Amino acid sequence: MRAWMDRLADHSKAQLVLFTLYVMLTAGGLYFIPDSVTAFLLLLFSALILYYLKWGIRTKWLIGLVIMAVIVPFAASHGPAYQSYMEVGTLVGIYVAMALGLNIVVGFAGLLDLGFIAFFAVGAYVYGIFASAQASKFMPLGHYPLPGDTFWLFIIAGALLAALFGILLGIPVLRVRGDYLAIVTLGFGEIIRIVLNNLDKPINITNGSLGIASITAPEIFGIRIGQSSQFYYIVLGIFLIVIYVVRKLEFSKLGRAWKAVRDNEIAAQAMGIPLVRTKLAAFAIGASFSGMMGVVFSAKQMFVDATSFTYLESTLVLVMVILGGMGSVPGVILGAAIVTILNTQVLTEISNWLTQLSTNGVLSIPAALSPSKMQRLIFGILLIVFALYRPQGLIPHKNRPVDVPALRAKSAQKAAGAPAERSALVKENPTSGGVDS
Repeated sequence: MRAWMDRLADHSKAQLVLFTLYVMLTAGGLYFIPDSVTAFLLLLFSALILYYLKWGIRTKWLIGLVIMAVIVPFAASHGPAYQSYMEVGTLVGIYVAMALGLNIVVGFAGLLDLGFIAFFAVGAYVYGIFASAQASKFMPLGHYPLPGDTFWLFIIAGALLAALFGILLGIPVLRVRGDYLAIVTLGFGEIIRIVLNNLDKPINITNGSLGIASITAPEIFGIRIGQSSQFYYIVLGIFLIVIYVVRKLEFSKLGRAWKAVRDNEIAAQAMGIPLVRTKLAAFAIGASFSGMMGVVFSAKQMFVDATSFTYLESTLVLVMVILGGMGSVPGVILGAAIVTILNTQVLTEISNWLTQLSTNGVLSIPAALSPSKMQRLIFGILLIVFALYRPQGLIPHKNRPVDVPALRAKSAQKAAGAPAERSALVKENPTSGGVDS
């Protein structure tokens, strides 16, 4: 069996055939059994299988995009649960983008942030205020609500405003680290939530605890976007942009500076890395992703209030990062997807199933362990199991492989050529006294 698996791992054509059969079977199951949550989850599982296949990175991204943009929506579109499936996909995309932003702060730069949901709230409220009649209560100029086609501008505005708040958060916390940094960021998140919840007097800006309703739906080319299946593609497009930016940043000079600060802040500073600029960049860039998804969230919900931005939500995003693997981009994507699907799909189905068993008298469940409480109980147990048996994350971070012999040969070649270059330079400028001018 092991020998057969080894041969399969080295045979690309066999992998392609088996993977194609798997996608066709799961997609066909979802197509002909549209109410099957199992078929939907198995089809999504194909993305994880694709990650472990030994194909080129571009091939994997192309196939993954076809699965998520074409096969999944098509297979799920022939049933009453279509919009609910697309709702799950949309929420997964929102939380994945947020988790990637937090991964920059926590995973790359090593700055523990427990108030990350505050930037999500900033993006949600900035669109909610100006895309509803709320802005007319305090803005002397302009006509509100703004039309739906301004949604695309607000995605950029939400990112910029959240980045500004990220810098404002970063400035006072530059001198603290570890547990104290977590406490400060936790306080910042709670301050933002409380301010938004009470900013209805003396000037009514956020409408207080009543929230902002009747938010204008986005539009593109005159087409109104209001269904989850439409927001699914918006979130998918933003996700592709976010993942491209994160991958470019991870192996850039700034990304290496973040990791140096994470590993040893004093050594990084001694090597000439500017701590202030590096930390502020992490806070700003990470917050911008959360701000963008906040705009999408408020437009999708068409209602926003402070109860959606509690400390529990910040903790949930942090759990996604830790569960997937801090610093690991594919790990964070997997962690965010698992946590979101567990909370919105799997545990909900288990809770409904237990409720039916209790109603039919098949299973006697004490009131203290009602199915609604079981959902959080099971989620907590799963987190404990993952923490005990997979503490490094589902997909741990791996440094980019380095060809050590090639680097040594290149270094030796430079060292051998240095005296010749030096003597040639001195010959060209004999009056310099042996010092380059």
